[in-house]
Amino acid sequence: MRFDWIDTLPFWPDQISDHAATVDTIMVAFSFVMVLFVAPIFVLMAFFAFKYRRGSKADRMGRPRSLPWLEATWALVPLVVMMVFFYQAARAYFDMHDEMENALRIEVIGKQWMWKTQHPNGKRQINQLNVPVGVPVVLNMISQDVIHSMYLPALRIKQDVLPHRYTKLRFVATETGTFHLTCAEYCGTLHSRMGGSLVVMEREAYDAWVEEAPDAVAPVERGRRLFTEAGCRGCHAEDAPVEAPLLDGLYGSAVPLAGGGSVEADDNYLRTAILRPNAHVVAGFDPIMPSFRQQLDEAQILDLIAYIQALPTGGREQGEGR
Repeated sequence: MRFDWIDTLPFWPDQISDHAATVDTIMVAFSFVMVLFVAPIFVLMAFFAFKYRRGSKADRMGRPRSLPWLEATWALVPLVVMMVFFYQAARAYFDMHDEMENALRIEVIGKQWMWKTQHPNGKRQINQLNVPVGVPVVLNMISQDVIHSMYLPALRIKQDVLPHRYTKLRFVATETGTFHLTCAEYCGTLHSRMGGSLVVMEREAYDAWVEEAPDAVAPVERGRRLFTEAGCRGCHAEDAPVEAPLLDGLYGSAVPLAGGGSVEADDNYLRTAILRPNAHVVAGFDPIMPSFRQQLDEAQILDLIAYIQALPTGGREQGEGR
């Protein structure tokens, strides 16, 4: 269900994603149907209020008759219509959250009261998000303090950004330009100032813009350095004196747990393992890893995750040049 003419209405906000038109169609159709349902009720209320007003000579002696067919129709027709809207909205929701192949991953950290973004080569922005047009983009987001919400009105998408947990936002921008970016969750006294810009660029222009940061260090490289500086290599390298799980090929695999069962080694698992290592103890190993809760900030944790994600499957830490 999609009405492409909606975008031609005067003063209608920009639509710069494929699912924006679907969201607008569902919203407009739902509003129209609600008017059809509600208008007769108000018309009847006004009619009976006038007919049976104080002092009127309307007959008030007749007993109201029960009309089961009318009651059933009034209940079933709206139910069927609402189920149609539920189906369309659910399908649109799942389409927006489908996994995207070869997506550009951008890290986002929300904090009072700004947005920090980081591109794959390490280039960083504050309150601005540059993306290429026509390219799948995944925002991997986390909050440094309270709950925020990343809202991109022109894309018709919004996602809560939570502390202690990564959430993702997926989209493909279809038009170039500069659009609004804001926080849609009240997050403190300066919540209204937590805004910025979404800049959609041609692919060539985006590539050139990214390369304008010669001093930027890629997250994988920063994570590799931090892996040594924080002492991770002392336990997780193959030749380490302490027996701990090897991390090569870990990302995306199933990790067996000491208490039974397993968990996927995704971003949230790795973050928990770094800050609360005893939450998921790996089968066959003792819970001896210390917590890095007070030692690493969210940006450093993202760097470590990027490094672990880049470790080759089946390889082993050799310690060369590290």
